[in-house]
Amino acid sequence: MKFKGAIFDLDGTLIDSMAVWENIGEEFLKSKGKIPPKNLSGILKTMSFQESSKYFIDEFNLDLSVSEVISEFNKMVEDKYRYEIGLKEGAVYYLRKLKSKNIKMCIVTATDKALSEIVLTRLKVLDFFEFILTSGETGIPKDNPEIYVQASEMLGYNPNEIIVYEDALHCIKAAKEANFYVIGVEDESAREDRKEIKKISDGYIESFKEFNFK
Repeated sequence: MKFKGAIFDLDGTLIDSMAVWENIGEEFLKSKGKIPPKNLSGILKTMSFQESSKYFIDEFNLDLSVSEVISEFNKMVEDKYRYEIGLKEGAVYYLRKLKSKNIKMCIVTATDKALSEIVLTRLKVLDFFEFILTSGETGIPKDNPEIYVQASEMLGYNPNEIIVYEDALHCIKAAKEANFYVIGVEDESAREDRKEIKKISDGYIESFKEFNFK
């Protein structure tokens, strides 16, 4: 393998968690006595947590701060991360193989850092990664190439020395814009974008078990 580093998305790529988030916006609005728009999932699809929180506050006149909305989101899903969500098929095997080849790895995610650490610790894979970089701590959404560039600098390699694993189209576009080699990872949540993901990614897998090592 010619790459020296690897950047992994978390939700939908390494862990099978996207179903947890699928209806979270709708549940949140209903808990506030609001009627969710029918196209809510489409509206929120490419938003960061900060952006979606501001959308809820502005559109539904909520007397909450962005940090308070994000905190409520995290509380709604915390038990799932703490007790239920599992890894994608073949992920542990693949991480072990990369580690054995001295590939430095990190996580770049929109998910809260504490939640990320909770699930990765429970699944016994946290130690594979040099660090977790989140949109929340950087202020950079994942459709902005800069978050991948920042991760590459932290790893100590150039983008052309790093492979990125992502399941979401807007994230794949951002990583490609920053000149990373990108592998699209199958996830049901991105089924509508599958054709375009395959077109713009450098490779595409349905499972980490597809990788063969010599």
